[in-house]
Amino acid sequence: MAITIYNKKRVNRPNLVYWFLLLYIIAAMGWWFIALNIQNRQMTEYKLSLLTHDQTDYIQKVENIYAERDRKTASYIGEGLFILIVILVGAVFLYGAIRRQNRIHRQQQNFMMAITHELKTPISIARLNMETLQKHQLNDAQKEKIIKSSLQEINRLNTLTGNILVSAQLEGGSYRFDKETLDLSEIVNNSVSEFISRFPAKPWQREIEEGVHLTGDPLLMQILVNNLVENAVKYSAAGSPVFIRLKKQDRKGFLEVRDEGSGVPEKERKRVFQKFYRVGNEDTRSTQGTGLGLYLVSKIARDHKMNISISSNKPRGSIFTVQFNTIRHDGNSA
Repeated sequence: MAITIYNKKRVNRPNLVYWFLLLYIIAAMGWWFIALNIQNRQMTEYKLSLLTHDQTDYIQKVENIYAERDRKTASYIGEGLFILIVILVGAVFLYGAIRRQNRIHRQQQNFMMAITHELKTPISIARLNMETLQKHQLNDAQKEKIIKSSLQEINRLNTLTGNILVSAQLEGGSYRFDKETLDLSEIVNNSVSEFISRFPAKPWQREIEEGVHLTGDPLLMQILVNNLVENAVKYSAAGSPVFIRLKKQDRKGFLEVRDEGSGVPEKERKRVFQKFYRVGNEDTRSTQGTGLGLYLVSKIARDHKMNISISSNKPRGSIFTVQFNTIRHDGNSA
């Protein structure tokens, strides 16, 4: 708690400096405008005091002095408004940049805390399982159960570290794509089967058409499918179903992952694919996660020329749909 409060103070410090400087600049401009107007009025009075009524062009000179005063006043107002507009426009952009930086700072901070938890949990479970095997005499069935649990946690750890590594490689442009003819039906079936073994109590529904092929990178397509299913599991209640459908129609393929969770508000649907972004308040969110899953899904989809969309699953939940071009098994267009 103390660390969180300290970090909030650090994040709020630029905001305080920003508003102080902005108000100071506006106040200084107001003060200089008043000072220039006072000086202009004093110069006008001084010039008028130098005139005498017996001068033949007295009235004309008075009018000229007042006209010059009015021109200077108008000049002060015009220049002041122009500078003020420039300052306000710059202030708006700067304020937006500060808010984005604060949001990124919170997201990165929460990412570090989340990734620590996500890494620690499978390591702790696997370690506990190994200690159980070492300290206790177990029968074959119990040993098999513990080993299976350990392998699941190791696979979970491998998936998490793979997401982080692939995300860094894709963003840095160092990932080497392997374009192969892939059986997406097999990839999806294997992924769903693995999740069923991890979450056997959850109602699973799948409708996977056989023989759906596409050209792509096998590792990236595996990550795309896993992250979509993982997202559906993570944001839905334990007893609510997850539905996975894969079908092809004409020359198009459709992968649909549907859940009955809390759903994604319409105003946040474009932002959920941003790196580190997660639905809800950064400070009060309770669901675990790193904010990399859907970012990777979107990045992989774009790199494979796929379209991904989010829609509401009435009465509650979300539907993630990936649309792509299919090919025949011989590599030609389907």
